[in-house]
Amino acid sequence: MILFNENKDATAIELVNSRDIETWRSKQSETTLSWADRAKFRGTANQHFAVPDEQGLPNRLISGIGDEVSLSSIGSLPGTLPHGNYRLELDGIDDPYLLYLGWGLGSYRFNDYKASPTKVSDLHVPEEFRHVAHEVDAINFARDLINTPASDMLPHHLEAAARTVATDGPAEIDVTIGTDLLKQGYRTIHAVGQASASEPRLIDIRWGSEDHPKVTLLGKGVCFDSGGLDLKSAAGMRTMKKDMSGAATVLGLAKLVMARNLPVRLRVLVPAVENAVSGNAYRPGDVVRTYKGTTVEIGNTDAEGRLILCDALALAAEEGPDLMVDYASLTGAARTAVGADISAMFANRDDVARAIEDTGNALDDPICRLPLFQAYKATLKSSVADICNISAGNQAGAITAALFLEHFVDGNSWVHFDIMGSNDKNRPARPEGGEAMGLRAVYQYLADTYQNE
Repeated sequence: MILFNENKDATAIELVNSRDIETWRSKQSETTLSWADRAKFRGTANQHFAVPDEQGLPNRLISGIGDEVSLSSIGSLPGTLPHGNYRLELDGIDDPYLLYLGWGLGSYRFNDYKASPTKVSDLHVPEEFRHVAHEVDAINFARDLINTPASDMLPHHLEAAARTVATDGPAEIDVTIGTDLLKQGYRTIHAVGQASASEPRLIDIRWGSEDHPKVTLLGKGVCFDSGGLDLKSAAGMRTMKKDMSGAATVLGLAKLVMARNLPVRLRVLVPAVENAVSGNAYRPGDVVRTYKGTTVEIGNTDAEGRLILCDALALAAEEGPDLMVDYASLTGAARTAVGADISAMFANRDDVARAIEDTGNALDDPICRLPLFQAYKATLKSSVADICNISAGNQAGAITAALFLEHFVDGNSWVHFDIMGSNDKNRPARPEGGEAMGLRAVYQYLADTYQNE
């Protein structure tokens, strides 16, 4: 983890850029070069070795950071170095922010259910970089929510987490639960979640001055997805505790926006449900009238995320916000298109899409824009309702899901993220498990866009 204090007794880590490896080698003693050669050290990210003193104890610790400073440069070191206290020697490093952030994110371990928690090493960071903690806290908060099993992360638990975010803000929060959803017209949220013992709900958080630009964040909060009556396979259901990763990501992003006091009027909408199976579960072939008034035929109960989001999007659109951003672990098709490590993004404004994509890729928060190809709308036609929640074909599933959502945006500036919501393997700064994909990219875009207005 990161400790914000100076500790001269902490073990120093000398950093070496792989592009400068030959220059670095020319300045080293024969002893150091001997140990470097034993380690086959070339300055690649997270590659490290120790040079012992005359008693055989580590005297110098040297680590590579790759070609340039990035989130991944030292993101594996918290778990691979001998457990202890460390500090960075920053000769030649103009801005160590990403190094500190990478260490903080790489230190994350989900230990809530372990008798023997996994230990990681501590990095002592100067107090002037305390703002790094805002990002670490926001992302790790989202990771915790995603990693928590559904037995402890049903809609009422997710509401409690949202109330914590609102209290810390401080922000206003309003929650509509159960049959009150029907009274307010949020019939798709109710339909998807009505079979669960934990009632469906719509969480609504507001923060910031009303005269600031309006930014609305929306997150898919399917706390567990059985597939409903169109039941998933056992293998397909195994990881579905993470189907609320969109909600977790927007709550983490909201924490960061509020901690950094961005000059925006922030609204966060989280429809929270469990897509369960019982005698009152919604059925394939049912028709639901949405908050917008559009009727939707249920082609498949396992396409539930777009249903709960459509009511939230229509509600958000009524205010005419400057920007709407939603996050959802929506389709397997997006993973097929861009893989598990990249956030698929759709947007109805080219300038916003370009800026967010460029920002994310620059910050090692990779994003790939996919097209809202309007001709595919025809595949969402229904013979009995205004629209169907799945397409008639089996291609371009991420695009048709995005087109379904776009119907409820009413022309407002809108960005949709179709995310994996987890890391399927350990990578530097990205431990296996829940991940707030696209959070840092959107935060930086908001800061760049609104900080100086």
